Amino acid sequence: MNQNISDLIARIRELEEEVEREIASRRAQLHFTLEERKVRFEREVLTQHKRLKTGVLRYLAQASWRNLLSAPFIYAMFLPLLVADMAVTGYQWTCFPLYGIPRVRRRDYFLFDRNSLAYLNIIEKFNCAYCSYATGLAAYLKVTVGLTEQYWCPIKHARRVLEPHSRYDRFIDFGDAESYRRELGTIRKDVAVRGSR
Repeated sequence: MNQNISDLIARIRELEEEVEREIASRRAQLHFTLEERKVRFEREVLTQHKRLKTGVLRYLAQASWRNLLSAPFIYAMFLPLLVADMAVTGYQWTCFPLYGIPRVRRRDYFLFDRNSLAYLNIIEKFNCAYCSYATGLAAYLKVTVGLTEQYWCPIKHARRVLEPHSRYDRFIDFGDAESYRRELGTIRKDVAVRGSR
């Protein structure tokens, strides 16, 4: 890979770490901690959150007609999402062992922590769980497809890729035929060794 690109990617990783430090600082300001994947709020904060909760009837009465009208269409997507989830999981269990790729740990991509927010009513918590499932599934699909792409076709595109997966920077430059033939085996071994990291 081009050294300038490698340096830029390293800088991006440093910035991502800096963002994580800022998020940890913000957690402290909001008076919560993470303990074994569970969120813990300070008692006073939890009491304040409960006071800010909107009741279900009031929530529905204040809802926009656009939101109410679109809800059935949003929830109708659950079945296709579930089918995609089962398909990609089945694909991983079947194909990844054949390619020597470690399976992606599905649970790492599905985060259901918003139910610990006392200021959300049951409808809001349900909506948050639904969105968490959908976005977790999208991330799970993205990493699975990224690993597959690294194994079968680790070539960068000629045009800019919006929000590439985390493995894309390992790919060979578009049009570099010699590197493709020389490095394909190494890149395939890299995916088998590194897995979803």
